Amino acid sequence: MNGAADMGGMHGFGPVVPEPNEPVFHADWEKTSFALNMVTGVAKLWNLDAFRFKRESIPPPQYLNLSYYGLWTVTLEHMMLEYGIATPEEIAAGHAIAPVKKAARTVTADDMTNMVRCGSPYNRPAPAPALFKVGDKVRAKNIHPKTHTRLPRYARGHVGEVVRIVGCHVFPDSNASNAGEDPHWLYTVRFDGRELWGEDSDPMVRVCIEAWEPYLERL
Repeated sequence: MNGAADMGGMHGFGPVVPEPNEPVFHADWEKTSFALNMVTGVAKLWNLDAFRFKRESIPPPQYLNLSYYGLWTVTLEHMMLEYGIATPEEIAAGHAIAPVKKAARTVTADDMTNMVRCGSPYNRPAPAPALFKVGDKVRAKNIHPKTHTRLPRYARGHVGEVVRIVGCHVFPDSNASNAGEDPHWLYTVRFDGRELWGEDSDPMVRVCIEAWEPYLERL
């Protein structure tokens, strides 16, 4: 969807200024938010793509005024309500009111350690041979779905070159809507900056994106 999360190439937001010696967490509540999100990932209460879709669905005025972990926290609240993990009253109270329902699987400390270090594997067996090969010229499709997609707006309709075949991976557009994993080949596609931004772009700029096969068409 074309929400506030897809802001690549947009003007008016000012420079990105890294914080010197930035800590991992700025406050204790951020640690809690991180831990809760890792736990729900291990417990498989929902999938990562559904979480991303819910996060990018936050209204732009609210989205742009939340910190990184603030976005995680608000999204987690929305997911808990949607999936029946908590009620609005429990969210407001900050603790369970009704008897707690156990998750389908127990989350251990080792599970959490592995999730933090490695995440969840999204590679899957390929249902068919890869359509493209390294060196192929491709065009990113001009699509504007109202649901989740990982194809950024700035690349849509533009021509790039396949520089790597990543493998076959879960298709986020399907997975985010709980319509199944529907694995497809994933490629690294490189675009010339002038192709994306016009002749005023720095001629040395190259942008690489990870693009699933359904996002691409052969020239």
